Amino acid sequence: MQLRKPYAALLVLLLLTPLVAANKPKAHVISFGKTMAVKLFLGPDEAQTAPMKVRALYVDAKPKEFVTGEVHEVTDRLLVVRRAYRLNNNLPEEEGKSANWVWERGGWLMVDRLTARVTQLALVEFDPFYSQASWFRDYVAYCGVSDSGEKLSAVVMQLGRKKPVLKKELGTAIQNESPDSECDAPVWEKKPTRVTFLPKHGEKQTFSIFGHAWDAAPGSEEESLQGEHGLREMPMVGERKFIACAMVAQGGEPLLIRLPGSF
Repeated sequence: MQLRKPYAALLVLLLLTPLVAANKPKAHVISFGKTMAVKLFLGPDEAQTAPMKVRALYVDAKPKEFVTGEVHEVTDRLLVVRRAYRLNNNLPEEEGKSANWVWERGGWLMVDRLTARVTQLALVEFDPFYSQASWFRDYVAYCGVSDSGEKLSAVVMQLGRKKPVLKKELGTAIQNESPDSECDAPVWEKKPTRVTFLPKHGEKQTFSIFGHAWDAAPGSEEESLQGEHGLREMPMVGERKFIACAMVAQGGEPLLIRLPGSF
């Protein structure tokens, strides 16, 4: 009877091994195809074109999306890249004919290497035709265009947050027929973290980013701060920066909030 116990244990181990292997997370492979040169049609009559390079995004050797531009590595697990897609340009009466595909630029995709999940990022007022995005860490800065098409804003979004870290009006949107014609790509700096917006029909503006808040950088023309929580700028206290809530209790003093990384 004693000899049978090792054999019984071995049998149980053999039976459980396939179950353990089945529960092991599958390793996914994210890759990109060969670059293709295509045309982006411009203007109301689409008489002009601009060159664009696209390539396929593959997940486990299967095509998932088309993308354009450079990849930004956010972490060793997450990357972001801009989407490109083909749009059927046929009129309703042409539906019986072969599809007339034209290339368009889309928004931004986030790719998770571990789960192979591809997610479309929701970027406030990001315009696929006019907005140029600039990434730093998990922040993205761009000039946003309002839904009405009339206003141009400096926008900074952070992955994982639905509301902008920064949204500040820059002026009136021009909306001509050329892509990326509202602003040049914003320029990031670090130590401290700052971003400069470069509207093509206005003055450049620089903002410092503190955690989930922002502030007009020294030397910038902006002198007041109005964020999503009704925040405004307070004077420097020594070398420490504070933000004060605009809503103050009756008869009380402004509430000072210390921000992460501001010391």
